[in-house]
Amino acid sequence: MNKDTIVLGIETSCDETAAAVIKNGTEILSNVVASQIESHKRFGGVVPEIASRHHVEQITIVIEEALKEASVGFSDIDAIAVTEGPGLVGALLVGVNAAKALAFAHGIPLVGVHHIAGHIYANRLIADMKFPLISLVVSGGHTELVYMKEHGSFEVIGETRDDAAGEAYDKVARTLNLPYPGGPHIDRLAQEGQPTLKLPRAWLEEGSYDFSFSGLKSAVINTLHNAEQRGETIEPQDLAASFQESVIDVLVTKTLKAVEEYKVNQVLLAGGVAANKGLRSALESAFAEIKDVELIIPPLALCTDNAAMIAAAGTVLFEKGNRGNYAMNAHPGLDIESM
Repeated sequence: MNKDTIVLGIETSCDETAAAVIKNGTEILSNVVASQIESHKRFGGVVPEIASRHHVEQITIVIEEALKEASVGFSDIDAIAVTEGPGLVGALLVGVNAAKALAFAHGIPLVGVHHIAGHIYANRLIADMKFPLISLVVSGGHTELVYMKEHGSFEVIGETRDDAAGEAYDKVARTLNLPYPGGPHIDRLAQEGQPTLKLPRAWLEEGSYDFSFSGLKSAVINTLHNAEQRGETIEPQDLAASFQESVIDVLVTKTLKAVEEYKVNQVLLAGGVAANKGLRSALESAFAEIKDVELIIPPLALCTDNAAMIAAAGTVLFEKGNRGNYAMNAHPGLDIESM
């Protein structure tokens, strides 16, 4: 009989300290996340130095908790998968060095994982991946369309040229004096309002799958300022609904065009903004009409940063023979196509 593959995942790319244990790349034995949102909320965004300090304080605790919940010890672990990049360099270093120390101390193979690859492989924890496929990755720092012809193969066919969608959400939320993180608050307001304001959509040149949300963000700010100068009142709910409709329209339309061109079997939604109710609903409606393409949307707990997704991606890399070494470093600008 084939032995189960047990992988310990470690994730510290931004403001969540996380550890998880995954069996065979598909079964979650444990998934522990220590969030730092309350510490960063008063600053309106993540402060890198504070994030790094919290990771140092929490990393040992979450790893021990993940092992305890999974009822395994280091002797049961076949590999340690850790986020190598992209992310905040100081935050990444905490996870990378913890992983290297554990790998060295216990003689366990080490695997470096791309953070976005992790988000994509979060979907494998709920469904089989059917190649070729396209993943729509939407997060605070990334908005990408990634084509995969097989496990571990990533081709970026579209990416943001300026602000990522999640970044635009947070900036618009600050303009509306909403607390950090702004995305969920904009999403909630959008459900209460109507998209009555005409806001731009950046389609870019013909045939491009790239994204741009900087102009939309500026249009929202200008709309508010112009209304204030005229003594007019814009309902925050309607502004949020109009902004969200513009973002979702571009994301869904470009995804549908890519699906048609690349003839894929499956579309995966990935990243923190995958938790957005408006986006989830729009994709479900669009793909209800497409019978030969399966849409996979992960549960909310697997959309935000976690280590189960890192262990899931790491399992694939480990089985393909990828190995890190003790010279592994943090790579804040790591390219997913180089994995």
